[in-house]
Formats: sequence, structure tokens, C-alpha cells
Amino acid sequence: MIIRTLQAADAPALLAFELANRTWFEQHVAARAPSFYSHQGITAHITEYLDLHDQGAMLPCVLVDVGGVIVGRANLRHIDRAAGTGEVGYRIAHDAGGQGLGSLALRHLLDAACNDYQLRTIDAWITDDNPGSRRIAEKHGFMRLDLAPLPEICGEQERWAYAYRYALALPAP
Repeated sequence: MIIRTLQAADAPALLAFELANRTWFEQHVAARAPSFYSHQGITAHITEYLDLHDQGAMLPCVLVDVGGVIVGRANLRHIDRAAGTGEVGYRIAHDAGGQGLGSLALRHLLDAACNDYQLRTIDAWITDDNPGSRRIAEKHGFMRLDLAPLPEICGEQERWAYAYRYALALPAP
């Protein structure tokens, strides 16, 4: 298993990953707009993430198995070096669950946050209906803080969902 930065050439494999796991993901996180699930949609998504990466505001990663299949995603986003803050998120394929990939992804993001970006605090937003992510975050030292409304896109409409903010203070690099 390798974790690497997302690439423009990942579009077909990323679309396959997202389509194969769409129902699973939508049980735990906001549904993406239907337009996302097309070659044009996924290409625009990758372009946006790589632009943010070039600006230093995001580290978009994919988890790839030995056969070259994408089995997960991991993102360090909302990077603010001046404030020393960022946010993590990840999604693992349903059939790859229970293999420690969520922990692997989170460790990778935390290492990058600390050593590459010199961040001091990392947040994760986790809903009550996502116990797997909650366990992984708590295992890595995140503390549950406040419940907050978060805007999310469901289909083509924005709605509000509630999630807990989990925070982790990082050691100095």
C-alpha cells in the first residue's frame, strides 16, 4: 500500500473508486452532487484540489494498493501556516475497511502537518453516525470538542448537518 499525492492522471481510477463506494460514503458523509460522478466532474475536482495544493492550502492524497487500484483518499485541507492550523479528512473503500487504512492515512496526514507544514493544531469533523472515524481519531489522540452545524451539499442543494469538531495539538517538529 502506498500513499501519494493525487495526480491529474488519477481521474479514471478516482472516478471508479468514488462510483464503487458512493452508497457507502453517503451513509457517513454528505452526498456529492450528481455532476461529480462523471469524467468532467472528477477532472474538475482533481484540478481544484491540485490548484489548492500548488497554493499550499491542501495536501490531497490517494491510497493505492499493489495493483494500482485506489482504495482510499486522505486530505490535509484548510492549511493555514500563519495560524498553524489545518483539517484532516479521509475515506476508505468499503471493501478495504478494517485493514488499518484509516489509521495509516491519518498518520500520513499528521506527519505531513507536523513536519512538512509545521502546523500546531489539526481538526477533524466527525458525525455521530461515523463511529469508525471517531475511533480512529480518538486512537490518535484527538479530543472531541464542540458540536457545530456544517454546511454540506446534498445533490445540488446546500443543507446543514451537525458534526463534532475533534482537535489534536501537534508536537513541535
